Amino acid sequence: MCRLFGFRSIINSQVHSSLVHADNALSSQSIKHPDGWGVAYYLEQTPHLIKSVDRAVDDHIFHRVSGIVASQTVIAHIRKATHGVLNILNSHPFQYGKWVFAHNGNIKNFEKHKQKLYQHIDPKLAKFILGTTDSEVIFYLLLSLIKNKHPLDQTEVRLGLIKEATQELCQIVTKYYGPLYGGDDNDPKENHLTFILTTGSTMVAFNGGQSLNYSTHKKLCSERETCSYYSFACENKVKLNSPVNHLIFSSEELTGENIWSNLKKGEMVGVDSNMYFSKFELNANFS
Repeated sequence: MCRLFGFRSIINSQVHSSLVHADNALSSQSIKHPDGWGVAYYLEQTPHLIKSVDRAVDDHIFHRVSGIVASQTVIAHIRKATHGVLNILNSHPFQYGKWVFAHNGNIKNFEKHKQKLYQHIDPKLAKFILGTTDSEVIFYLLLSLIKNKHPLDQTEVRLGLIKEATQELCQIVTKYYGPLYGGDDNDPKENHLTFILTTGSTMVAFNGGQSLNYSTHKKLCSERETCSYYSFACENKVKLNSPVNHLIFSSEELTGENIWSNLKKGEMVGVDSNMYFSKFELNANFS
């Protein structure tokens, strides 16, 4: 399956170590996930995407991008294809306006009920589906469900609303394709809907079958004496509905200062535009 990385912080930060140098960094994971990569980062509240069909570990562009990106919001993805040919249109992340989405998952027998999924997608959004992956269809289906509750051009969106839309997404997918995979082996041939979604200010992640980890604090921040943003939350477990200074998602735990927690199946974690941390248990159908 694919591998995900997401980063949201109150300050501009470089992610070069997480993407290239750390143990389990995305570039080294691409040896087993060789079917392209993509990095999305926000500058002046605007998303910028760079994608490739090359293997990240061998791609000098990936290393160059990873070295220069400094942003408050980053999503990165390396692909191991399950649906769709190897081309730029099928590489993650996907973007619509300020919304960016990356998926680690699979829809079993996707083509069988693909048109039924399209029936739930807003026609004004469906025309922007340019590739052939299940992931892109899932993205625009989720956007359609969010749009039913909230204008997509207003990107300061309640996390509870995204949770409700994601629960509807799970209900639609499992109605046609059966339950999400609940086994511990993350069988890539089964149904999975693990993803990261951001507007640049809001960021959430959902464990829909494929494992995902998150971190909100460090053992000991190496910049605690010099960083003007240092706070109690930087080195201590966060309480729900409390502010954090950073939130990191990664398919694999990364080496370094960060304390990692595992996102349980059916669990969603995220921060709103004010960096307040929330966690939800979704009523999703797992086998």
